[in-house]
Amino acid sequence: MNFGFLGIQFGWGLQMANMSAIYEKLGAQPDEIPLLWLAAPVTGLVVQPIIGALSDRTWTRLGRRRPYFLTGAALASLALFVMPHSPALWAAAALLWILDSSINISMEPFRAFVADRLDDAQRPLGFVMQSFFIGVGATLANVLPYALREVAGVTGRASNGVPLATLYSFQLGAAVFLGAVLVTVIATPEDPPADLEAFRKARAQAGLFDWAGDIGRALAGMPTVMKRLAVVQALTWLGLFCMWLFFGPAIARHVFGASDPSSPAYDQGVNWGGVCFAAYSVVCFVVAFALPKLAARYGCGAVHAAALACGGAGLLSTGVISNRYWLLAAMVGVGIAWASILAMPYAMLARALPAQQMGVYMGVFNFFIVLPEITAALTFQPLVKRVFGGNPLYVVLLGGASLLAAAGATLLAERPAAEASGSPSLPG
Repeated sequence: MNFGFLGIQFGWGLQMANMSAIYEKLGAQPDEIPLLWLAAPVTGLVVQPIIGALSDRTWTRLGRRRPYFLTGAALASLALFVMPHSPALWAAAALLWILDSSINISMEPFRAFVADRLDDAQRPLGFVMQSFFIGVGATLANVLPYALREVAGVTGRASNGVPLATLYSFQLGAAVFLGAVLVTVIATPEDPPADLEAFRKARAQAGLFDWAGDIGRALAGMPTVMKRLAVVQALTWLGLFCMWLFFGPAIARHVFGASDPSSPAYDQGVNWGGVCFAAYSVVCFVVAFALPKLAARYGCGAVHAAALACGGAGLLSTGVISNRYWLLAAMVGVGIAWASILAMPYAMLARALPAQQMGVYMGVFNFFIVLPEITAALTFQPLVKRVFGGNPLYVVLLGGASLLAAAGATLLAERPAAEASGSPSLPG
């Protein structure tokens, strides 16, 4: 059921570890990178709630969610294949918009897919299995350029300056993305609506843009759990965005002493950044299986807060690390946080959502991931240039502080609150 996430995260992993370096090789300055990354959060903001609402209203021979998995995977695989051949900065930026839109089409229904098929007791393990396959996919994607260069001996550059090891990794990633999603589409059936005839009748009577009303009603009627988790998600994903945008360039400068994007040392630094991302992904899929037992004993909220604190400490430690191998130790904390981020908030949220609207609510929940990322993309250029002096390391440290704040917000979210509606507090 979750195997397709291996392919989705393979695509995300290649993008997160390599796109900033590709942009710099095509002429971007460090302070311009946040704006060039705007595609990921904007497409998530627009695409995910729409796809969620549409999939709630869909039933075909392939089912409800699987048509969207397959369509998004085909488009994303094409964009991954073409991306490293970009002849100029504008072409790479345009392809990133296509890639991110396509990944979001595939990814959003997966959250609802798991919630559709599992009951409350099974959902924590179901979402943890997503964490496992996300960790495996990201590990393979992040280490692949390094392995091709250092182990397989792939050297040289394409005509646009992109290393051939990176180019081949993207092309292999295209095949992995589509193949993994096909496994889920072929191997996992979906259950039809309880009253299929009534469902079809309601769908026939629905207006063309009824999905917009679904999104509006979901925003207006968010459960208490969802409102409280919104703050946690916003702080969490701001921290992750800081790391993903600038970790590779920060390591190239801070640890490898390379500021010239065309230098071999810079390529080594960016590739080592990919190895670090692979390290936290390995930790993610190892730790993932411990989370359900820990959550059952201590509560989802307490476990999630502790994991976020580990991630914040790991990122903050990069400010005092000058040895590349100690960075791998720092990534242990990030991996613990990542495993929990991918599972615990969704397990807590799914209990409070109506089953027939799981897709649209999961899409709306994504707002609290992408809105802080959009804010960062629009505001980080003057911050990096004028406050941080063009040093990407300070953005990574800001990400660590944001994860610590998210840990505190998680503990506050679990405090009982007097509510007129009598809604329960955040489930543990």
